[in-house]
Amino acid sequence: MQAYSNPARANNPYSLPDVEVFQLTAAEAAAQDEDLVWEYSKRPEFRLASMNSRARKAMLDAIVEEEGITGGWFWWTCLPGCLPDSCAFGPFETRELALADAQENQEDADEDDNKEDEDEQKRTRHYVNFTQ
Repeated sequence: MQAYSNPARANNPYSLPDVEVFQLTAAEAAAQDEDLVWEYSKRPEFRLASMNSRARKAMLDAIVEEEGITGGWFWWTCLPGCLPDSCAFGPFETRELALADAQENQEDADEDDNKEDEDEQKRTRHYVNFTQ
């Protein structure tokens, strides 16, 4: 499901949805963690996981069991037709909770961006005044 990180932009005809909310099984969620997959693929029993689907499934099952990974709802930043801009965040119990978290985190990022813009404007004003 595509959504807006800032619901106020939904009515803007020039704005695109920038968050994708989706559901993953525990094994799919485990496969998202490249570092963990790499670590487990070094084990002798999983050395063929990159070439053999049964070995990969066994490895993902072991990751899920040993690391306690669960499935659920996830979100990431992503414009339509583009690759994701972030890793998946989650799991959440419902799609609504995942979307609420995405929108809440975007508000925090927007506040940080606004603060950076204000700081840049202050530096620019200082620079302009200094050169006059």
